[in-house]
Amino acid sequence: MRDVILPLASGPVILRRATADDLPAIISLLADDPISAARGDVAGSGDLPAYERAFAAIDVDPAQQLLVVASHAGDVLGTMQLTTIPGLARVGASRLQIEAVRVRSDQRDRGIGGAMMRWAVAEAPALGAKLVQLTSDAARVDAHRFYERLGFTASHVGFKYTVPD
Repeated sequence: MRDVILPLASGPVILRRATADDLPAIISLLADDPISAARGDVAGSGDLPAYERAFAAIDVDPAQQLLVVASHAGDVLGTMQLTTIPGLARVGASRLQIEAVRVRSDQRDRGIGGAMMRWAVAEAPALGAKLVQLTSDAARVDAHRFYERLGFTASHVGFKYTVPD
């Protein structure tokens, strides 16, 4: 992926593929979110090897794009992960799954999240996807309104199963 300039009213930002150097900022974005923190994303120093292993697996997988939005100075302002999932349903349609959308708390309400999501939806055809999907924790009522404003429909009920250690 080439770097993309996302125009915002407050000034442009850069959307680019994340590098290993971005990992501390991405971990901080996850930890800054109360729901993620409650699930264990607290940016503990002992967790770094697990994050590094996960990043390495994502980085080499051509179906994955871990992206960051950065200022021109290089500060990471947001992140999201895109996964292209081939499928048989819908006459063999691939899906673009959007995960872990986060914007730094002091950067919210600048339009960063909307610009990220609009870019991902526009990029879907180039990735071979006929459908863009995401899940959102039931407690994220504000996020649900945000996704609906962008044209997403709350169409399914999701289920998760936590595998015991």
